[in-house]
Amino acid sequence: MSIEEKTNPNLISLIKELKDRAREKEAPIWRDVAERLERSSKHWAEVNLSSIERNVEEGDTIVVPGKVLGAGILKKEVTIGAFKASRSAEESIAEAGGELLNLRELAERRPEGSDIKIMG
Repeated sequence: MSIEEKTNPNLISLIKELKDRAREKEAPIWRDVAERLERSSKHWAEVNLSSIERNVEEGDTIVVPGKVLGAGILKKEVTIGAFKASRSAEESIAEAGGELLNLRELAERRPEGSDIKIMG
């Protein structure tokens, strides 16, 4: 089995930034997310809105080291950080009053990684 080399410069820099942030802020959540993103993309998390609705509380902040998919209905106002999201997921999150951030934005807002749940 060969190791897949990442070629996306944005992904490479994101992984490095997350590892640096984990070291600087002593926030192991960012190292965990970076390590998950280093895996082959076919092993990345794909989380449906229905799963988010079932597993989080109103006002929670979650991180998805992969992609958020639009299957299901989201009624809770949550903040979600993800590498990617489908257009229908983006629309549903906004309709519910939530916020969708890329991982870099979420890491800047919550550098210590406190009160963040990982899904996927």
